Amino acid sequence: MSYFEELPLSAQTAYAQLLDSALSADHLRSIADLPGSFAQKTVKGTSYWYYQYYEPSGKRAQVFIGPDNEAVHRLMARRAQPAVKESLGPLARSALALGCAPVISRQLKVIGRLADYGFFRAGGVLVGTHAFLAYGNMLGLRWGDSSRTQDIDFAHAGKSLSLALPASIKVETHSAIESLEMGFLPVAALSGKSGATYLNPKEPAFRLDFLTVPHRKGEEVYLHPQLNVPLQPLKFMAFSLENIQQTVLFDPGNAILVSVPHPARYALHKLIVYGEREGAFAAKSTKDLRQAASLLAYYREHRPWEIDEAWADLASRGKGWQRRARQGVAALDKLYPDIEAGKWLTI
Repeated sequence: MSYFEELPLSAQTAYAQLLDSALSADHLRSIADLPGSFAQKTVKGTSYWYYQYYEPSGKRAQVFIGPDNEAVHRLMARRAQPAVKESLGPLARSALALGCAPVISRQLKVIGRLADYGFFRAGGVLVGTHAFLAYGNMLGLRWGDSSRTQDIDFAHAGKSLSLALPASIKVETHSAIESLEMGFLPVAALSGKSGATYLNPKEPAFRLDFLTVPHRKGEEVYLHPQLNVPLQPLKFMAFSLENIQQTVLFDPGNAILVSVPHPARYALHKLIVYGEREGAFAAKSTKDLRQAASLLAYYREHRPWEIDEAWADLASRGKGWQRRARQGVAALDKLYPDIEAGKWLTI
């Protein structure tokens, strides 16, 4: 079975150039004229870079730059250069022409508006199928499964910010959604309060879901004070929100820098939640397994140690995690036996 094919080197190079330019356009527009310095922090074993500066009031502020990698190092080296946002369109079209996968334009519009309002700077993460599609470009692949989705899933680590971001960051997420004028309305929860989903009543499949990790009230939806949007807690979500990565989504005219889970953690998270799908959501289980199989097929061939490290972390979280992981692996072996997940992922 063909899970993916490798993109030509020219497409991989075009994506790398687009990512570098998106990093510059997103970050340098905020820090180019601010006196300050870069600072490095280690959170749960992963190093991240921030830019520290003082506001006119004298209060110290921080801007999240990204994980410690070559792309961020190049960004810091180019701090004195002007922003390159005007180059994103041509670079996006070049990447598209060479084989990289774009995002549907109206979906990119939604993601871009939240990015403009600072959602990703405040620790927001793009999850779900849009993250999976982004992994193709990130890893230099064209997925064999080209299925798309109309819903867009966002997540945030809630009150336990995985990136230790400053508490002063405020994001008017609800206002960002309203400003789109695309007919999105918040869906009421059983309590009568606004739920963590927005949809257009005329097109209910086009929806926005906001997720987070469980808190002291369990799985009760709550309004996040820094984001001004309700978040739906989901079990096991925390596993995906550690060691996040940055990628760029694009259509022929624009490119948006976003944060996504690490692909290895995303794959294993799909195995964990496989047995949690119920009712109307059970149909997503097959899609979850297909995405997990595709990523595992890539990592088995190229970087198996990254799966091994994430799997060891998962297994260390207790018997409940282990039981669900084994259930997901068994289901994966049944549908995609060539992956041989049961021989690889053992507890």
